[in-house]
Amino acid sequence: MDTIGQLLDRKGHEVWSIGPDASVYEGVEMMAEKGVGALLVLEGKRLVGIISERDYARKVVLKDRSSRETRIAEIMTTQLVHGTPHQSVQEGLSVMTEKRIRHLPIMNGVELVGIVSIGDLVKEIIAEQQQMISQLEQYISG
Repeated sequence: MDTIGQLLDRKGHEVWSIGPDASVYEGVEMMAEKGVGALLVLEGKRLVGIISERDYARKVVLKDRSSRETRIAEIMTTQLVHGTPHQSVQEGLSVMTEKRIRHLPIMNGVELVGIVSIGDLVKEIIAEQQQMISQLEQYISG
């Protein structure tokens, strides 16, 4: 089974981020532009939070707040769960399932090295299973 680091090497280490002082509107606009469901919140190179579509829906829309006037820092999730490049894809998926999160920042010590979504991990596990099935079929058929 591959590690999250190997998955990131194939997928890419690119991270979309925003600063805590930006407006929620700017964050949602960036998520739409980049086709992602979450942005990491960075102060310089330091990870300080994450903002997701879920945060927007629950903390802005449902509370009838203005996305142009509300700052990212006011609604971002700061109790972050993160993974490491050395974890297996299965371990990452287990953490995400247990914590009920959809995006997992990947840290190598204090350095941010990427982010994976639950979709990335599920896709990887399915690909590994399909490869194993193919190998078993070849073995059985000789």
